[in-house]
Amino acid sequence: MLSHRLFIAVVKAKNSTKQEIFVIFYVIKSLKMNHNIKSIRTFIGAKNYNLSRQFYLDFGFEEIKIPYKMSYFKCGEFGFYLQDAYVKRWVDNSMIFLEVQNVEQHLDDINKLNLITKYKKVKISEIQYNDWGNEYFIHDPSGVLWHIGEFKN
Repeated sequence: MLSHRLFIAVVKAKNSTKQEIFVIFYVIKSLKMNHNIKSIRTFIGAKNYNLSRQFYLDFGFEEIKIPYKMSYFKCGEFGFYLQDAYVKRWVDNSMIFLEVQNVEQHLDDINKLNLITKYKKVKISEIQYNDWGNEYFIHDPSGVLWHIGEFKN
């Protein structure tokens, strides 16, 4: 039995007649099926691959270079693939949720890195306080949107 939070984001493409973004949060306390899942990893694109690589290194991830113009960035047991590929509609609709234990401390640590000074297109928001938990947002140099937050117990 697994006991964890599952975050699902479904995004309707920007070229549709109505721009709609649906974000669904679903908390699962136990699953009947056990697939022995070891990890789940997303692939994100980069407008400027080397600039994005440096951004994620500065952010605090460890890089593992792999073939095919791609790198795996990890922090502990969690990670994602950064590709040397850019499709505007794909990157503009990419979102990742990173759950942290203390969102206020995390934002303070991130602000100390001066990422918005070093990277022109990087944006970092203030914390949004919600009924489900708290989060802030970071846009990476290519425009990938990171939600960084903590859930209420």
